[in-house]
Amino acid sequence: MERYDLVYQLYDEYDTKTLREFQEFVDVFPAVDSRVALEHWQGATEELEERKDEIRSSFAAGETFAEIAARATRDQAFTALDLEAKYDRAVNVLVLDVDETLRSAGGTDNEIPRETLHLLTEFHETGVPIVICTGQTLENVKGFAIQGLGSEIVHSGDLSIVYEAGTGVFTPGHGADTKQLLYEDLEEEIRTVFDEVRSRVLPEAPEELRRGCHLQGNEFNVTMKPNYETGSADAREIIDEALVYLIDLLADAVGDTLENGDGESALDDETITDWTRAFYAAQDPELRAVLESEGSYPDLDADTVPDALTAVLERIDVAYYEADAAEIGSLELNKVVGVERALDVLGVDDPFALVMGDSKSDLRVMKWVAENDAGIAAAPEHASQDTLQHVLETDELVFDRGKSVDVLRTVYALNRLARLG
Repeated sequence: MERYDLVYQLYDEYDTKTLREFQEFVDVFPAVDSRVALEHWQGATEELEERKDEIRSSFAAGETFAEIAARATRDQAFTALDLEAKYDRAVNVLVLDVDETLRSAGGTDNEIPRETLHLLTEFHETGVPIVICTGQTLENVKGFAIQGLGSEIVHSGDLSIVYEAGTGVFTPGHGADTKQLLYEDLEEEIRTVFDEVRSRVLPEAPEELRRGCHLQGNEFNVTMKPNYETGSADAREIIDEALVYLIDLLADAVGDTLENGDGESALDDETITDWTRAFYAAQDPELRAVLESEGSYPDLDADTVPDALTAVLERIDVAYYEADAAEIGSLELNKVVGVERALDVLGVDDPFALVMGDSKSDLRVMKWVAENDAGIAAAPEHASQDTLQHVLETDELVFDRGKSVDVLRTVYALNRLARLG
């Protein structure tokens, strides 16, 4: 019998909804010091196993179908079948963004749901490495990773953290390769620009920006965050102002670099500022919209920016996260570079990754795996337009806000099916 027919039989003839409810209860039941609660959990466990045994005894691959039924909905199981038929491979590494992907301020109180964390531990136990790939600082990521997944998994040697969107990689348990500062490989000219911006960004900021923003504690990137609630009108207003200020400060720092390198600057400071604004406005319509709304968009043709200035700006990324952050980073250091280094340290030589993310920085990784036949991509329904379009054009793995577990369940089923050969 074809696998599709077997899956139809599985979901038509068995109460898989109740089975999943028992499984979720057993998986995420909190540790409590109560004899009554423990007896309740033990009773649920016994009922779960009885229901699984019915399926195990009815199918030749009974263990596989019992586990699929206990984890995945009917739609998720059929999606897994389609993915297995298309790629004929199991996912062998998870590459996961955190904010607005694994967790969401709108749907999960900015915490990673317990069912998501538990399923990640299930992948870990089956030998699938986890790469956490985020724009956050290393210390922040280490904190919630240990709290959510446990110190044993974090220090198992099978988990890597790509932090600050690819400026560094932290893979505990790998000796000299445990922490790699990728920004140290950049040319001195670029490092000097970042050093100057970082040293001046708050001391020289207008008083309103100093009161309304703080610097994220990055090792390399320069990120201005609001002192107001993320997503609020006040946060949006201050971050829009911060974006313009950061672009102008970058222009000044690049101008100093050009002057020091050439003996004299070919452009005065005001002209460099206008060219820099024009350059980044041409790169990203979202940046242009903010510059226009702030009355800071120059009437210049970006195609005529001087070559010396373009050569530097082409290596530096300006990122805007509405009502959340304004940031500069290196285009030579991005999540793709970080993920490649993480996979190398983890020993994943032939990756077939599940890449989950919501932003343009995650999209770079998604496109990289697509171009190299190295994985599949998933995104929340509120992801950036380009990211969502890419996911819809590939495998349509779009999930609701705060429900990253739905895609993980699909991939769990995919991996179970792939084992059948």
